[in-house]
Amino acid sequence: MLRREQLLQELEHDSYKSARKLAEPAHCPDCRAVYHEGRWRWGAVAPQSRPERCPACQRVHDELPAGYVTVQGEFSGAHREEIDRLIRNCETQAKAEHPLQRIMNVAPEGDGLLVTTTDPHLARRIGDALHDAWKGELDYHYNKEDNLLRVHWRR
Repeated sequence: MLRREQLLQELEHDSYKSARKLAEPAHCPDCRAVYHEGRWRWGAVAPQSRPERCPACQRVHDELPAGYVTVQGEFSGAHREEIDRLIRNCETQAKAEHPLQRIMNVAPEGDGLLVTTTDPHLARRIGDALHDAWKGELDYHYNKEDNLLRVHWRR
């Protein structure tokens, strides 16, 4: 019989999370996040710290997002600057506490935008913020196997 912890670990599979704890101190040479007490955070890099690319920078390097936010509709074309500012504010707030939650790219797509993120939580946060600010239609599709969230907002 499987223990509950084992089952939860299988449901939370993410190939970018290390299966082992990293040796401390470590830091990401790309973004300068620090691995301390079992998690990535912002802070001063210790002189004896060894370089280890964080999962967010690895996703950026591999060009493999964990979240997609599709923004569509006439509203998005008429309010592009406001939408972009809201998206960037979501990232700033999330990244302040969670260094692994970042925007990878914001690109025009059709009559809207496609936002890619390093973490599904940030994609969800952006979708919720768009809906809270301007209502519209909001859909989520989560793929557990790939730890991938697709958010679709239109107005």
